[in-house]
Amino acid sequence: MKKGKIFVVGFGPGDREHITKRAVDALQQSDCIIGYKTYVELIMPFVTASSIVSTGMTEEVSRAQDAVKRAEAGHIVSVISSGDSGVYGMAGLVYEVLIEMGWTEEEGIEVEIVPGISAINSCASLLGAPVMHDSCTISLSDHLTPWTVIEKRIEAAGMADFVIALYNPKSGRRTRQIVEAQRILLKYRSPDTPVGLVKSAYRENQNVILTTLAEMLDHDIGMLTTVVIGNSSTFFYDNKIITPRGYQRKYTLGEEKQSLKPHQRLKKEAEPWALNQETGEAQAGYEQIQRKKQESSLDMAFKALSMVTKSEIDQTHLVQQPIEDIFEFAVSPGVANKFITADQMRVLSEAVGKKGTMEYTPDHRFLIKIPTGRPRSIVEKLEQHDLTVMPVGDVLNVKACDFCYGEKAESIPYAEEIAAELGGLKLPKELHIGFNGCGMACYRAVFDDIGIVYRKKKFDLFIGAKPVGRTAHAAQPVAEGIEPDQLVPLLKEIIEEYKENAHPNERLFKYFMRVKKIQYFTYQDMSSKIEVEPAPCGD
Repeated sequence: MKKGKIFVVGFGPGDREHITKRAVDALQQSDCIIGYKTYVELIMPFVTASSIVSTGMTEEVSRAQDAVKRAEAGHIVSVISSGDSGVYGMAGLVYEVLIEMGWTEEEGIEVEIVPGISAINSCASLLGAPVMHDSCTISLSDHLTPWTVIEKRIEAAGMADFVIALYNPKSGRRTRQIVEAQRILLKYRSPDTPVGLVKSAYRENQNVILTTLAEMLDHDIGMLTTVVIGNSSTFFYDNKIITPRGYQRKYTLGEEKQSLKPHQRLKKEAEPWALNQETGEAQAGYEQIQRKKQESSLDMAFKALSMVTKSEIDQTHLVQQPIEDIFEFAVSPGVANKFITADQMRVLSEAVGKKGTMEYTPDHRFLIKIPTGRPRSIVEKLEQHDLTVMPVGDVLNVKACDFCYGEKAESIPYAEEIAAELGGLKLPKELHIGFNGCGMACYRAVFDDIGIVYRKKKFDLFIGAKPVGRTAHAAQPVAEGIEPDQLVPLLKEIIEEYKENAHPNERLFKYFMRVKKIQYFTYQDMSSKIEVEPAPCGD
């Protein structure tokens, strides 16, 4: 079988004028395109691929996994990112997935990273020339990076007088981060520091605002906005933001005749602020970086200690964020049992400790996150106390009723068998099997991806509920009176078909609607016939 290939393509801002020729070539060589749905729409004019997989936000890992799977099957795949794929894009994730599988460049599938224009560059071009000196990019999204780490980076960048480009500054749920970033930077920058807000650079809804550090929160900032904050020498001129390159120290910009000839400008005498290559020292007094507010309590404490000891106190801080292993899993007292004992709660509390978190979910289980390098010992301890430990993420979950507190226990063994056989199975998207022990279906099994109702010693089967949203609807009844010995084999066939053929992040109801048939069950539209205005997530 021929080897496949993965292109990880950065397509720039999104308009035709600013995508590179290599990016277009890569897209047109590919027989499959994988990307976030908005990005797929932007590059459609360049696409000739027969297969296009578009998924939602936060599904980056599944996109990378799907790309690797298809490339290993011999396909040429393009995984797309806006801007540059190596700057908060898909390049790193693709490599992480490959490395986890033992990939090597010599023997594995070929990977080519196709660079694109990053947001800091495209936005800077619309603002003037704000990034002419040392700069950095900081993402304010704390979905994957602890906020305490992001705070340190903002603090360091502000103290060092970097021009700063803030990515992912604000979303529907994350509204406080940009406020905190402004607060930190105002300790080191003048309130009048120029700031550029660029939304959707070079796209149809492009919007550019010039403002200041003090007033930037008075304007609309969202996920599609890049915030460019100048340094201490940045200034406004004729509706532009300009950061000097530093040439005023070597050139007299307003004069036709320069005081230093080209061959003199890089001599040591012309650069008294530069690092001495022999001594490793540099003269102070040229930096002009000032902290704008009064000393912190920590600074004053160090100064007081220095006066008492009559010696200089070293305030050097090495900032190093260790990579922490987070063990994430779900816990319940069992498939049918809804009671948890005080002793089980004590064991759970001890396992979570001070640094972990425990969240109760609508699926009658606890979601646990614990920083630990020893997950096996935690699982063993919880299982010793009759707690059921389950994986989380895009896996199969079995959610059963309480069987009227055990009064209708006849079908419990079937629910437990389904959980044992299928629970935790990795799937394209999280899938819930709801199980009810009588025809009342009071635990709403018919509103799960697959619903099972025990009735008259047999089973009724429902497939394809839309479980969330304003257009949510019950599953389609596809079979009644299924014999008990036929239930689990039938479920296995349905799940296996979905696992093999569904797109990443495609819920079961969407898959059923797309393929029109699962096993021998034909799709029927169960959605509301009254038109409802869509209300997508603001994030």
